[in-house]
Amino acid sequence: MNMNEIMQYVTYGLALIGVLAFMVSIVVQVIKEMPGLAKTPTSIVALVTSAILCPLAVICLCTYYKIVITWYYIFASFLAAFIVYLVSTGGWERVKEIWDRVKYKDSEGE
Repeated sequence: MNMNEIMQYVTYGLALIGVLAFMVSIVVQVIKEMPGLAKTPTSIVALVTSAILCPLAVICLCTYYKIVITWYYIFASFLAAFIVYLVSTGGWERVKEIWDRVKYKDSEGE
């Protein structure tokens, strides 16, 4: 796998996270005013919504592309749901801050 393919997949992944975060934000804004959810914290509603939409998106994509759905796709979608939740509630700044804390830093260059 060359670097162009890797960058293409990373771009697709970031675009998918952005679209899912947008959808989570829209759904949360719509359902937040429902009588049963009015007193529930918005962050919990966003987390549950993200945990439902991400596996659903993976199942839809696998069905569309005729890919066999395996357990680790669903597991990975639950892990991705936390990233989507972070982006939808705190924005890209929080994710960038986490990335900056854990990314590799060259000790010779800095």
